[in-house]
Amino acid sequence: MSPTSRLKRFIRPLALASVAVLGLSLATACSSDDDSDGGEITIEHAFGTTEIPDTPERVATVNWSNQEVPLALGVVPVGMAEANFGGSEVLPWVQDKLDELGATGEDAPVLFDETDGVDFEAVADTQPDVILAGYSGLTEEDYDRLSEIAPTVPFPKGQVAWGTTWRENIEISSKALGLENEGKQLITDLETEIAEKAAEHPAIEGKKTMFLTHVDPTDLSQVSFYSAHDARPQFFEDLGMATPDSIQKWSDENDEFNGTLSAEQSDVFDDVEIIVTYGDEEMLKTLQDDPVLGQIPAIKNGAVVLLGDDALGTAANPTPLAISYILDDYLKVLDEAAAKVK
Repeated sequence: MSPTSRLKRFIRPLALASVAVLGLSLATACSSDDDSDGGEITIEHAFGTTEIPDTPERVATVNWSNQEVPLALGVVPVGMAEANFGGSEVLPWVQDKLDELGATGEDAPVLFDETDGVDFEAVADTQPDVILAGYSGLTEEDYDRLSEIAPTVPFPKGQVAWGTTWRENIEISSKALGLENEGKQLITDLETEIAEKAAEHPAIEGKKTMFLTHVDPTDLSQVSFYSAHDARPQFFEDLGMATPDSIQKWSDENDEFNGTLSAEQSDVFDDVEIIVTYGDEEMLKTLQDDPVLGQIPAIKNGAVVLLGDDALGTAANPTPLAISYILDDYLKVLDEAAAKVK
């Protein structure tokens, strides 16, 4: 589907007020009055059902990026996971929103150190009314322990760990907050922005794009990649690009968000036109010089986007606040790679 067609599909009349809640200045976690009648909220998810007795006021989030949905809707968490990738404890787009909402200094959320997994004690200390983990790798044991602290919302029913799309996370998290309509409007706004900006880069349309995980230049015996279940390659389709048949076939046969094949099997990737991965020009040269991996069309042609440990590299995993922050830069480097496709 072309970006123009996607734009026509995404822009639809909605009898919804604009997200006025975004302008609220909240220093602590709270929810605005909206469609919720203040009654019980029921959420179905991968581990069953969570009942939230009333619209939550104190919101904690665990695992990567889950603070972004409440923040985008004007709700400041009492606690959230510290960033462990991207060079800072709080990612820049998150900090911008915290600054906008006046949640700085003593009013800033508590940061949970998740180096060794969820810090259950620290989460409990924030005394949350609800714990959001819509995009996460929570195990059922993690979920049970968190549920002893407060009603917990893990990834959606039918989804795999770390497989939640940015849309699904907005849907499940906004419902848990009693802000379901605002969540729908946020999705529409982001879809419109994505489609409009992607339409300015027609060269990327339909390009079959693969996202390699971190490459070890000292061991090229395997090829590791994110599957079609992962948010990173899913975002390519939002931009009007395409999933290579090789990746889709593997994903249809496996539930994991990433996979690995031996280098000897890499000829299945002969349909890959663009590769996105983490690394530098030296790493790319190593791949091109390899007699096996160097035959993958994207590598051979140099149609490779090299990401670093920076804002763009972090936000290539799309999240509600990160999308707008890096969209122009991401489209630019994808466009440059598309120009090398032969």
